[in-house]
Amino acid sequence: MNSTAIRRRTIDSSKQLGGLHPVLARVFAARQVESPAQLEHGLQRMLPFHQLRNARQAAQLLHAAMAAGQRILVIGDFDADGATSSALAVRALRAMGAADVDYLVPNRFAYGYGLTPEIVAVAAGQRPDLIVTVDNGIASLEGVAAARALGIKVLVTDHHLPADSLPAAEVIVNPNQPDDTFASKHLAGVGVIFYVMLALRAYLREIDWFNQRRLAEPNLAQYLDLVALGTVADVVPLDHNNRILVAQGLARIRGGQCCPGLRALLRVAGRDLAYVTAADLGFAAGPRLNAAGRLEDMSYGIECLLQDDDSAADAHAAQLDRLNHDRRRIEADMQAQALTALAALELRDLPAGLCLYDSSWHQGVIGILAARIKERCHRPVIAFADANDTELKGSARSLQGLHMRDALDSIATRHPGLLVKFGGHAMAAGLTLRKDRYGEFQQAFAAEVASRLDEDALQSVIHSDGELDAADMNLQLAQQLQFAAPWGQHFPEPVFDGEFTVLQQRVVGEKHLKLQLRPAGGGAPVAAIAFNAQQYIAAGLPQRIRIAYQMDVNRYQGDVSLQLLVRAIVAAE
Repeated sequence: MNSTAIRRRTIDSSKQLGGLHPVLARVFAARQVESPAQLEHGLQRMLPFHQLRNARQAAQLLHAAMAAGQRILVIGDFDADGATSSALAVRALRAMGAADVDYLVPNRFAYGYGLTPEIVAVAAGQRPDLIVTVDNGIASLEGVAAARALGIKVLVTDHHLPADSLPAAEVIVNPNQPDDTFASKHLAGVGVIFYVMLALRAYLREIDWFNQRRLAEPNLAQYLDLVALGTVADVVPLDHNNRILVAQGLARIRGGQCCPGLRALLRVAGRDLAYVTAADLGFAAGPRLNAAGRLEDMSYGIECLLQDDDSAADAHAAQLDRLNHDRRRIEADMQAQALTALAALELRDLPAGLCLYDSSWHQGVIGILAARIKERCHRPVIAFADANDTELKGSARSLQGLHMRDALDSIATRHPGLLVKFGGHAMAAGLTLRKDRYGEFQQAFAAEVASRLDEDALQSVIHSDGELDAADMNLQLAQQLQFAAPWGQHFPEPVFDGEFTVLQQRVVGEKHLKLQLRPAGGGAPVAAIAFNAQQYIAAGLPQRIRIAYQMDVNRYQGDVSLQLLVRAIVAAE
């Protein structure tokens, strides 16, 4: 656990959130919740699909293909958002009567990201009439042109930020495209295709499709488990609309109404469906699904999500679990190499923006490596691996305050030709550059970050929701906090801070500390655990400490108890 500052959030006490436990009211006020309506997660609170630009046109295009019995090919991305988007599109289209629908996902090592001309050539072998991109396509100008040259229509559904030019697709649905007034700009790719399916069902209902075809009209809420998984795994901001989608998906999962593939992924990860939270989707199901795209082929993950039989789903989930173990081993080796390279440098000597490269690194794991080193060094990081003999692939992870895609765009403008291509979000992006220009890019990236972030932004800080009274440090409140909302990006799980007396401390698992603490102001002792606390193990903790912590519900062999998850330890004042 690295040296970290603890700062308390600013809380607007004027916000009217009556009826809640005072601690919950404080937590929500600190997350800019203005009224109780923003805490309601009913589907009636969702933004309507007709507000999403081109949703109706997309529905009409899909209907035309379905009515003519044409082949529809879904082409997705090779991450968890792309996998859930692909599975949802295939499932929903089939349920609404599409007679010929299949999917294709690019292998990242052979074709790279998006609808490239190369993947269009592969797709052409399946003779599709309509390609539907999910979680990609907004930057695929050449790929869309290649498809249309072959007489294949293209519907782009995406959520990534567009460049100055848009592809010449028949229809584009993306809340971030110019002139789209949709209020939530943070839909994940799976959220976008879910909205398109809502528009399609409404259009088919309008033209009496289901009655004429003697089809049962599908309840699209059955796919919200996939929407929740893709939304959380893609780490998009959980604005109110996304919280509704995630909350509804979690409710279905806890009620045992999720697809067999997701149920199997959670089961193989040791999660109890009845108590699943957004964190379980992000840290248990998501990584196992992502492992397929990182090491092998994401079709393994999509097939898992398309299974309707529990035993088949279990077999696919077991395979994904094995891939995830392999991914963790590879990542650990890469992280050790990276930390060794950084060990000779003091933190103050590191550039504001850090680039790392090793010719032995696995291209599929560099994104996770960048995230881990970012957490260690608290600065934006780009990790690179060989793409081929002449090019490098980079995966970037950012901090709050630095929009990564905008930073890369600025570098591309200042240094024409330096980047072969790039794209992404505020917090994560991907790029390609020539090997012989790596050193030039290192300097350009460090300078760009330094111009956008000051020294304070590069300090590791945990934002606290304040101190808890000893009377509030109880299991009941911990359970309320756990399920009060879907916690995640831009709507973080509550963290508190306070001073404690250390009553007991012992090492578990060689690098974690199991603690018994008493609040400094008095009260009953409480159990706590500090993960990855190697720096404190040799010398031991002092008798009095100040910590930042989360209230956790520890379920073990039928027992349920309160446990504090220690996020940071600092010297008591």
